[in-house]
Amino acid sequence: MDTLETRELRYFIAVAEELHFGRAAERLGIAQPPLSRAIQQLERRLGVVLLARNRRGVSLTRAGEILLQEGRAALDATTAAVRRTRRAGGADSPGGPRDRLVLALKAGVFHELLNKLLDAYAAEPGAAEIEVLPSGLCEQEGMLRDGRADVALMHTPFNSLAGFDSIELMTEGQVAILPARHPLAARKTLSLAEISDVPELPLARWPRHDTYPPGPGPEIHDQTQLAQLIALGRTMAVFPESARTWLWDEHAAVPVSDAPVVTTHIVWPAHSRSRVLAGLIRTASRL
Repeated sequence: MDTLETRELRYFIAVAEELHFGRAAERLGIAQPPLSRAIQQLERRLGVVLLARNRRGVSLTRAGEILLQEGRAALDATTAAVRRTRRAGGADSPGGPRDRLVLALKAGVFHELLNKLLDAYAAEPGAAEIEVLPSGLCEQEGMLRDGRADVALMHTPFNSLAGFDSIELMTEGQVAILPARHPLAARKTLSLAEISDVPELPLARWPRHDTYPPGPGPEIHDQTQLAQLIALGRTMAVFPESARTWLWDEHAAVPVSDAPVVTTHIVWPAHSRSRVLAGLIRTASRL
């Protein structure tokens, strides 16, 4: 049999991520014995060993690693189908709302570009309602995959565009955002080496895949916190040039001469056949 139930995938993924049947059962809200039986039945049906069990605990086999990767993608696709179907279904109801697209983007950047895009699209006949959904660092990819968003603005080299269709919108340099009163704020340009060697002003650390990189700088949870800490002289950060739009009077932005350029793309699922999404992409391509 070459099909799997979503319940089986949820059970397996919980065990694979926890690597502990008890914690996985608690996470799923079920007892441990039926969870163990479900995994054993899944292994028998597939004809492979997914989990290696020994006295030290549980570990994934190579087959288990593949199912974890593919299973996550499958569950995301199922969830995305439900969310996008519900959004589309509202427009089909008598007296219901018009078509709606959810646009995910990193909070706090490219206001000018976003305003141009939204204004140009709103002027198009039959334009859908656009819900702008600010996200955290590198969250747009996951939001596209699980259907929380229909389209996103993403940035290379920071975001991965693998598995998506995209159009390049703009390319820009990067700036160091630091306290206006700091001596470096008077410089015309800075290098990456210079900003990484300022003990009293360590670079802020943003989470990637739910973990923070090592370093002395503060762990940043949102843009407001970052802005406050920069104003207080506790940290600095490197952002695309367009981040100048959210700076405070207490901030300064100095170009970083050797930082990689940042390219902004409008990105959408490669399999999408949405008419209203196609209209937004056409508008973006004309900007």
